[in-house]
Amino acid sequence: MQIGMNLLLWTTQVSPDHYPLLDKIKEWGFDGAEVPIFNVDSDQYRQLGNQLDAAGLRRTAVTVVTPETNPISESSSVRSKAVDHLKGVVEMCHVSGAEVLCGPFHSPVGTLVGRGPTRDEWKWGMDVLRQVADTAQQAGVQLALEYLNRFECYFLNCAEDTVRFIKEANHPSLGMMYDSFHANIEEKNVSQAIRSCAEQTVHVHISENDRSTPGEGNVSWS
Repeated sequence: MQIGMNLLLWTTQVSPDHYPLLDKIKEWGFDGAEVPIFNVDSDQYRQLGNQLDAAGLRRTAVTVVTPETNPISESSSVRSKAVDHLKGVVEMCHVSGAEVLCGPFHSPVGTLVGRGPTRDEWKWGMDVLRQVADTAQQAGVQLALEYLNRFECYFLNCAEDTVRFIKEANHPSLGMMYDSFHANIEEKNVSQAIRSCAEQTVHVHISENDRSTPGEGNVSWS
């Protein structure tokens, strides 16, 4: 097991100003760092990868999609942009050396429509993410799809939904992520939820029920 720190705790855009932080993360005893990738700039992420190598840190990455790059949009042109955008992010993972790309890139965060997902949206999301997974497989990047609580999205909200999506997608480079914050909100039984998605889980985020330091809130870690 490798344990790292998510750089989103400090910034959404890692710049040279943040490079000294990488050495500190290594000094604190962590194995790696999670890099936010919200834009496509090969030079930037190649340089960051070099800095992470110098610090002796492995790396994963996290990303999101927007309404303009929505994989479950009813617009085929928007879905095409989603494919292009996510393939670009996968390429940034490749040039920076990130082994896993995680996040809720199945649908835009904060977009709520007053209903659950439709069959068409399920199909559209599956089609987009299979294409991205093909690219990820070629790049040696593992995708880890994150479910969010019902107050942030409506497409994937719990472990059961996400397991079903991953099983139906049936792609070796598409797995899921478990996040203790969202699970604390949505799951009736956290232990049962963890067991139900263990086979599909390739990445984990941990934080307290209020997103604070583990051990200082209400999550029963044992």
